[in-house]
Amino acid sequence: MPRIAAVAPVLPEYVYSQSEITAALAPLITTTPSQRAVMSRLHSSSAIGTRHTALPLERYQDLGTFRESNTIFIDVATDLAGRALRTALDDAGVLASEVDYVMFTSVTGISAPSIDGLLVSRLGLRPDVKRLPSYGLGCVAGAAGIARVNDYLMGHPDEIGVLISVELCSLTLQRDDASMANFVATGLFGDGAAAVVMVGDNRAERGPRVVDTRSFYYPETEGVIGFNVGGTGFEIVLTAGVADVIAKHFPGNAAAFLGSNGLSVPDIGAWFAHPGGPRVLEAFSDALRLDDDALELSYRSLDAVGNLSSSAVLHILADGFDQPAGTAGLLFALGPGVSSEFVLLEWS
Repeated sequence: MPRIAAVAPVLPEYVYSQSEITAALAPLITTTPSQRAVMSRLHSSSAIGTRHTALPLERYQDLGTFRESNTIFIDVATDLAGRALRTALDDAGVLASEVDYVMFTSVTGISAPSIDGLLVSRLGLRPDVKRLPSYGLGCVAGAAGIARVNDYLMGHPDEIGVLISVELCSLTLQRDDASMANFVATGLFGDGAAAVVMVGDNRAERGPRVVDTRSFYYPETEGVIGFNVGGTGFEIVLTAGVADVIAKHFPGNAAAFLGSNGLSVPDIGAWFAHPGGPRVLEAFSDALRLDDDALELSYRSLDAVGNLSSSAVLHILADGFDQPAGTAGLLFALGPGVSSEFVLLEWS
């Protein structure tokens, strides 16, 4: 079984309280007092204390076209991705030239060549490194990325693969959009990145083993989470139906996945749940009948940095990376589709 040798979370340097962010963004979104009151109420009930942003808050007042914001995305994403991968490689004791496979994911900006391609020469990756950039998985991509790198390493047990995730959600800001989805999104999502180093079964690096993975796609849920791409960039699609999807599907999905590995919910000693928001975390807890403190890592991350989309569950994995031998861990996330991904881990 492949092993996760290191996880490195990275954040932009600019950090603000939730109230500071609300005060700065509200005038850009609506001038109607009643709508600002709704936006403020939603932001203050998000269970988020602080968030990091790609730019100083005052820069968002003058952020113009989608082209401008995407150019900033490429610059900042390349820097954060490079920092995350360097740190993860150092932590794993691996040289950049030893990496055989790179998966990159983001849903908040686009680049061709992709961000991982821009890192090849900058970080000293080999010219023959295999690369797979991914767009569209959204929040599920942190979990799905680990699963897909694991798939590759199952067939290449002597090799090293890495996952890089960068999400700069603040750059998708939509001005003059007084929709409930935009109110929620501007109070929920933060900016950040992470890199994961994974090794094949024939290598001796430390870290938890990936025991199994499982993917689920839920038909007729396409309008629940996602982005519409318009002239101003990425327009958020976000509905209250996420909790309903979790309630309907997660109990059976989790039971079937764990059962196929001879486990059940009480056997899991470490939970790494995507912090989609307080309602999402409550839905996870209710669906899986977890103890009150089971998702503490996710709640702490939500409070400190908000929902980092695909990077979020990787930050949570980094926070709980050191576990006692014999611990079974379950990492999972939801994303557009709606789709979900489960990764079963074991510390040995």
